Amino acid sequence: MLLLVGAGCTKPSNVAPRVLQIQQNWQLQPGSEIAGHRILGGLGDVSIALDGSKVYAPFAGKVEPHRDDCVVFSSPEVPAYLLRLCGVRRPKLGQVEQGEAIASAKFLQFAALRRQPDGKWAMVEPSTDVLERTLK
Repeated sequence: MLLLVGAGCTKPSNVAPRVLQIQQNWQLQPGSEIAGHRILGGLGDVSIALDGSKVYAPFAGKVEPHRDDCVVFSSPEVPAYLLRLCGVRRPKLGQVEQGEAIASAKFLQFAALRRQPDGKWAMVEPSTDVLERTLK
């Protein structure tokens, strides 16, 4: 079972981006550039065409900035998991309720991560149920 993140409101400038130590280290990450073109997703991301639709919180939890147009969603309901959501616009940061709109996206890059014993995060296949809750 996995978590979800999204967007919605404005991004407070005083919120520091959440840094994730991901167990798998790939050279190309969302936000990287190649020949002047921005990478939107990478290995481990599920790409979903939303055409501007909203992204919802699958559980009550917290939305934090990550990098560029990415946020991280965490929830005490599933403490061993994080959701990294990239491609989001106008994210609502901070505490959110289950089912609350947290962002919108033209193309959503969805990654589920599970905490490992060493404290790093490993990408895992997202649960269909969590994806459905995120997209309604």
